[in-house]
Amino acid sequence: MSDFAKEVEGRIAAVGGNASLKDSAGQFMRESIASQYSYNFFWFGRPIIQYPQDMVAMQELVWSVKPDLIIETGIAHGGSLILSASLLALLEMCEAAERGEIVDPSKPKRKVLGIDIDIRAHNRAAIESHPMASRIEMIQGSSIASNVLDQVRAITSNYRRVLVCLDSNHTHDHVLKELELYGPLTSVGSYCVVFDTIVEDLPKELAGDRPWGPGNNPKTAVFEFLKTHPEFEIDKAIEHKVLITVAPDGFLKRTR
Repeated sequence: MSDFAKEVEGRIAAVGGNASLKDSAGQFMRESIASQYSYNFFWFGRPIIQYPQDMVAMQELVWSVKPDLIIETGIAHGGSLILSASLLALLEMCEAAERGEIVDPSKPKRKVLGIDIDIRAHNRAAIESHPMASRIEMIQGSSIASNVLDQVRAITSNYRRVLVCLDSNHTHDHVLKELELYGPLTSVGSYCVVFDTIVEDLPKELAGDRPWGPGNNPKTAVFEFLKTHPEFEIDKAIEHKVLITVAPDGFLKRTR
């Protein structure tokens, strides 16, 4: 580890005890969620509905894990699929450069698999016409339906290193079921990232008329899941690094 990397590690570790900094980040999260701040961003032309800090966190995870397949539940406008696909494309370019080779974009080795219960026709058309489309496959259906899982498992069997992102229905029961089903697909040393765990930390009124809220959300599902799955642990360093995240306690690393 370089001296600079050691300095970074020390600064990140110190964040855990910096109550003022964490309180400031929490205040920003509450006010920015109320103003729908995360709806203002695009990735390569597609709305992404993510915080920039979480996008950076995903870049660092992709570089460290080097997944062959990224599974995402929840598609919406497709920006997150495009983000993941572009990161995998860059990863392949870097690896090819190290070998003195040139990447053939028409024959990608890595893929993003997106699952959504309702892929709107205009979103599907935009995703399928995007330059990153060759790296993306989509399945329409509930992420926890048996017929969908059969397809996901068949695709996953062709890849060695898998990273999972859960960002669909945010109720406790649905996310817990997703964790039980997709957790085993996460490779050892890789991550299952559970988005919108922030719901547990926000005032109930910010959930609006949605079926989730404090006490019934992705974070409560994560804590329930971890009671019986010691092979996963929360990577607090990621949360401490970015500070602004919709996934506090949601970066789950599979250690065995």
